[in-house]
Amino acid sequence: MKPRLSFWQIVNMNVGFFGIQFSFGLQQSNMSPIYKYLGADEASLPLLWLAGPITGLLVQPIVGALSDRTVTRWGRRTPYFLIGAILCSLGLLLMPSSPTLWFAAGLLWILDAANNVTMEPYRAYVSDRLDPSQHAQGYLTQSAFTGLAQTLAYLAPSIMVWLGMDKDAVNASNIPQVTVAAFMIGALFSFTTVWWSVRRVPELPLSPVELQALRARPRGLGATFTEIVAAFRAMPATMRQLWWMALFQWYAMMCYWIYIVPSLALTIFHTQDAGSVGFRDAGLLNGQIGGFYNFVAFGAAFAMLPFTRRFGAQRVHALCLTLAGLGMWMIPEIRQPGLLLLPMLGVGLAWASIMGNPYVLLAGAIPPQRAGVYMGIFNMFIVVPMLIQMLTLPLIYQSLLGGRPDNVIRLAGVLLVLAAVAMLRVRTESKPRAALAETS
Repeated sequence: MKPRLSFWQIVNMNVGFFGIQFSFGLQQSNMSPIYKYLGADEASLPLLWLAGPITGLLVQPIVGALSDRTVTRWGRRTPYFLIGAILCSLGLLLMPSSPTLWFAAGLLWILDAANNVTMEPYRAYVSDRLDPSQHAQGYLTQSAFTGLAQTLAYLAPSIMVWLGMDKDAVNASNIPQVTVAAFMIGALFSFTTVWWSVRRVPELPLSPVELQALRARPRGLGATFTEIVAAFRAMPATMRQLWWMALFQWYAMMCYWIYIVPSLALTIFHTQDAGSVGFRDAGLLNGQIGGFYNFVAFGAAFAMLPFTRRFGAQRVHALCLTLAGLGMWMIPEIRQPGLLLLPMLGVGLAWASIMGNPYVLLAGAIPPQRAGVYMGIFNMFIVVPMLIQMLTLPLIYQSLLGGRPDNVIRLAGVLLVLAAVAMLRVRTESKPRAALAETS
C-alpha cells in the first residue's frame, strides 16, 4: 500500500500541471486570433489547429509506454516532465513573433509535441504516487490547477491592459503586444512550476523487485509498440465505453475554442474583420469570459469532490456536461457582454469535471503497472475526436452552418448534451487487483 499524502503534498505534486495548462490556455484563447492576424480565413481555422491532435496521437501513447519502462536515478516520469517543459518554454517564447502563417502553424506542432511529452507521464505520476483511495482528490486537484492556470492564461492580455499597456499596439506581425507579454509569462511558468513539483514531491523509489522486473523487459521502439498493441487488446470495458462520451465532448470543445472569438466578434461587435478594433475587443472579451469559466472550474474542482464520492464520477460528469451544453446554446443569443457570465458557469463546471472525473473512472479501471501506456491511449480519446472535428467541420461550415461561427457554438451545445447521455451509459468496474500478465 502506498503512503497517504497530505493535502499540501497533493497540491505541491500538481503545481507542475499549472504550467502545462497555462500553456494550453494561451493556445486555446489566442491561436485562432493569431492565425487571423496572420491572414487565415475562418473556414480553414480547424485545419491550422491539427498540430495538437496529431502530435497527441503520435507522442502521448509512445511516451506513456516508454515512461512505464524507463529506469533512471531521477525516476520513470521525471525526465519526460523536464524535457517537455524546456521545449514548451522555447515554443511559447517564439510563437507571438511568428512572421508568417506557416511559421506559426509549424511552431504550434513543436509546442504541442512538447506539451504532450510532459502531459501523460504527469497523469501517470499522480496514479503512481497516490494510494487508490486518494485518486479522486489527486485528479480533482489537478483539475483545479487546470482551472486556475487557464483563468490566468485567458486573463493575461486583459491584465496587461489593466496595468497600462495599449490594447491596440501590435508588433511587426500584427499580433497585439499584450498577447506577446502573455506568452512571455507562460514561458516562465512552463518550466518553473514543473521543477517545483519534481523537487517537492519526487517519485517513489522502485523496490528491488520492481527494478529487476523493469530492467528485464524488452527495450526500444519495437517493444514499446508491442506494449501499446497489447494494452489496446486488453483495454478494460469501462475505458472502451468512455469513447462515445469523449467523441462528443471533445468535438464540442474544439468547436468552442476555435470559433468563440469569431462568434463574439460577430454577435457582440458586429464584425468579421480581423484587423478591426472590434475583433481585438472580441479577443479580450473571450479572455475575460474564459478566465471566468476557468476560475469557476478552479473552485468547482474542489467543491465537486464530495459529490463525486457520494454520487459517483459518472453522474456528476453527465450533469456538468448538460449544463455546459445549455450554456453554449445560449451564448450566440446574448448581446450584452456581462450576461455571458451566466452560460460560463455551466462551461466552468463542465471544464472542472472534464479534467477530473473521467480520470477518476479511468484510474479505477486500469492496471497500475500499465498506468503510463493507458493514460497515453486515453489521450487518443481526446485527440481523435479533435482530428475528426478539424477534418469534418470545414466540409459543413458553409453548407450546414451557413458560414457563421455562432452556429458552430450552437453545434457544440448539442454535442455536449449527447456526451452527457453517452456518459450515463458507461458501466464502471473495479481495477484489477491481480497483476496483469506481461505480454512484452
